[in-house]
Amino acid sequence: MTDQPASLIAVPEGYAAWLQDLKTRIHGAQQRATLAVNRELVLLYWQIGRLAHDLRAAFPQMKGFSPRNLKYMRAFAQAWPDAEFVQAVLAQLPWYHQLALLDKLPSPEDRRWYAAKAMEHNWSRNVLVMQIETRLRERSGNAVTNFDERLPKPQSDLARESIKDPYRFDFLGLTQEAEEREIEHALVKHVTEFLLELGAGFAFVGRQVLLDVGGDAFFIDLLFYHLKLRCYVVVELKAGKFKPEHLGQLGFYLTAIDRQVKTEHDQPTIGLLLCKSKNKVVAEYALGDKSQPMGVAEYRLIESLPAELQTSLPSIEQIESELGGAEP
Repeated sequence: MTDQPASLIAVPEGYAAWLQDLKTRIHGAQQRATLAVNRELVLLYWQIGRLAHDLRAAFPQMKGFSPRNLKYMRAFAQAWPDAEFVQAVLAQLPWYHQLALLDKLPSPEDRRWYAAKAMEHNWSRNVLVMQIETRLRERSGNAVTNFDERLPKPQSDLARESIKDPYRFDFLGLTQEAEEREIEHALVKHVTEFLLELGAGFAFVGRQVLLDVGGDAFFIDLLFYHLKLRCYVVVELKAGKFKPEHLGQLGFYLTAIDRQVKTEHDQPTIGLLLCKSKNKVVAEYALGDKSQPMGVAEYRLIESLPAELQTSLPSIEQIESELGGAEP
């Protein structure tokens, strides 16, 4: 008895030779197709190079006619076939912003979103690249909130889009084991980067803001005012996992700000709880019966480094101290 499977249909005579010939012909066709594509691509690049040479000869005072830049122009025209959008939006962005959009975003929808945001917030090219690399679009409006139930439209929509999840605090140079007060101190020290991460509209009011309630002293971690929402924003930091009782403390602070600080021209104060981690379902349940507008989001102290490097690299403060010749 043989281990070879029995053939149900007898193989015609000469089948193996015919199959080998077919494979050879297919491989040959693939090679010719590749060569044809390569030939056309080489000719295209030669034509672009020839055009670049002629344009620079004809307009010696003008810049931007290098072969590489002409290729970008061609890619730019292919990426944006809508002439009206080019004239209305893209024409207001510098050329190097356009190159960043082309190089880093394959999706037309993503390119449109970041182009509109860059124009709205007047981002520099470096800020645009940073926002793309930190996946701003994916994080925007991603926090667990009760804004839709507790705020009127369109304020609820704007508030939801103003809150991210997660927030990236890797510019602080802290490890994952950092405590709340250490994070808070570092955020204030790097307030420019912090405000950039929070997004447009946030204005810093203070850290450890004192509230006197019935003679007892309470301190808010971080207090902001949102210029577009026209309201105060209380930010509380928790270095551990989210717990429902955290919202009770946050709600108390919102009530105190509304009664002691908020004016008749301000909208209701919003609370943002930033925690190291959260169970999304637990956060949704905890927010379900809260009458004040609140949101729960995570923060990331180290986002871009491999796990094995997260605890081995020195902090920004240590590097600055060593460069300054002082003791770390």
